[in-house]
Amino acid sequence: MQEYTTPSTLTVGDDVTTVTRIQQLRRTNPTMPVFRRLGDSGHWLTVTAQQFAEEVDAVAKGLIASGIAPGDRVALLSSTRYEWSLIDYAIWRAGATTVAIYETSAPDQVEWILTDSGTKLLIVEDADQQTRHGAVIAAADALNETLVIDGGAIAELYKRGADISDSILDACEEAAKSSDAATLIYTSGTTGRPKGVVLTHANFIAEAAAVRDSVGPGLNEGKSTLLFLPLAHVFARVIAVGCMENGVVLGHTSDLPNLVEHLGVFKPHYVLSVPRVFEKVYNSARQKAVDGGKGNIFDKATDTAIAYSRALDAGGPGLVLRLKHTLFDKLVYGKLRAALGGQCEAAVSGGAPMGERLGHYFRGVGIPVFEGYGLTETTAAVTANNVEHSRIGSVGRPVPGVSIGIAEDGEVLLRGPVVFTGYWQNEAATADAIRDGWFHTGDVGRLEDGYLFITGRKKELIVTAGGKNVSPAQLEDTIRAHPMVSQCLVVGDQKPFIGALITIDPEAAPGWLERHGLPADTSMEELAKNPNLRAEFETAVAEANAKVSAAEQIKKFDVLATDFTIDSGELTPTMKLKRNVIHDSYKVAIANLYS
Repeated sequence: MQEYTTPSTLTVGDDVTTVTRIQQLRRTNPTMPVFRRLGDSGHWLTVTAQQFAEEVDAVAKGLIASGIAPGDRVALLSSTRYEWSLIDYAIWRAGATTVAIYETSAPDQVEWILTDSGTKLLIVEDADQQTRHGAVIAAADALNETLVIDGGAIAELYKRGADISDSILDACEEAAKSSDAATLIYTSGTTGRPKGVVLTHANFIAEAAAVRDSVGPGLNEGKSTLLFLPLAHVFARVIAVGCMENGVVLGHTSDLPNLVEHLGVFKPHYVLSVPRVFEKVYNSARQKAVDGGKGNIFDKATDTAIAYSRALDAGGPGLVLRLKHTLFDKLVYGKLRAALGGQCEAAVSGGAPMGERLGHYFRGVGIPVFEGYGLTETTAAVTANNVEHSRIGSVGRPVPGVSIGIAEDGEVLLRGPVVFTGYWQNEAATADAIRDGWFHTGDVGRLEDGYLFITGRKKELIVTAGGKNVSPAQLEDTIRAHPMVSQCLVVGDQKPFIGALITIDPEAAPGWLERHGLPADTSMEELAKNPNLRAEFETAVAEANAKVSAAEQIKKFDVLATDFTIDSGELTPTMKLKRNVIHDSYKVAIANLYS
């Protein structure tokens, strides 16, 4: 078996938890900024270590007064906001375990999580969430109470905990162990019931140290980042914990329509996101250029950025390329960097694979995107590219302490201090996932000089009627790079050829209609049949086909009038395709590709 390990000297003591860092800062650096929170006036207000520690204590006392004991589960269902992190740390301060629930979860998903975890207290964001899940909340046997953040939950917890002494909190801290469960994160479940992944305090601390040592100086003390990913997802959660552990100032926002405005004011040193957001940034910038009559300049600048980045890996750019790059830096690249606040040194992408072309583009404009790879079960990143060791197209080398193995069938195997020890109350699933000391990821990949390349998932591999194994990811990623494409599903299992379903990006549609002289009220059904749009998609398909063998190429595709969404159940909260759901919803459209 092929194997590669990045060594580490880190050891996490038995008595160390995620709360340890807060207590340390309270004693040694109480005025150190740890958060910036968006105030009612629209200004970002600094929260010091001392302020945060006191708020955490007050909320933790309220939890204890509410009947929460060490080891109990407290569920948190909210969008990304300062209170999420505050409550999370307060739960840990009380010795309890946070059950993270996506704000987009359907009631039946919430019911399963509350029931399976035995949640004792639920904290939701607003009255709408409480109403939406009212029936399942009432049916959860172990659940004693629901509090609402926008309904005064924090103030209520402060009030309840007023008579709880500091000694009770200190007793919780003394009894806590690094091996205690810090959180249950239920896998988003592209198939079947979600499983509760148990991550310990040691997992989080090891991950925070590994990411710091792997990614480099950008995530060190004094830097800042604006978090906008859902905190119920392990990637965002690790960012939050990692910022606290490493002294990075953290801001929160869930206002995605105004994200660019927030980035411009917050001025983060690092942007951490999923590939779809980087795709959106690029597509939006290109659309704006096209609408302003500068599409040709933007496309030339894009080609130059990609060529410049590729040249960095092949001996360096020549004089002509460097001159072109300098010109476009003034005309195009500088504006893109300014849109991110002007201080962004680099970005980290995780949660799903990012296309090689997009990676070269962002590095070429001066914002290198360091792609990493990980799963909920690995406390997020187990591999990462960085300044010193980067290979675009790969997901990097193992972070310190992690070993990667490639099984005979190509499956990626992992072990190390960031890997979980099991699923919540599910011994069968744990035994299936962890065998012979290795966590079996279900992903397929290869190792080159220690760099991991993910080529697909075992369960997603398409086997055509002719016996050809096809990984859909590369085809889908290339097609999705088109500004008018929202999602793409490649099909063809046990079929004579490969096909695809393509959806239209509703945000890009108005501009496209205007440029083509079509009415603004043109329906998505009409747009899906438009010959000019289909011709553009044919070009995108041809670009994807050029990267694979003839047997893997898409022979037919259809454009759908409806998009795949989280609300429809066709996407996970991190925008991964729920293939089985889409296959069921669009079985007629898929069948028509082969009729």
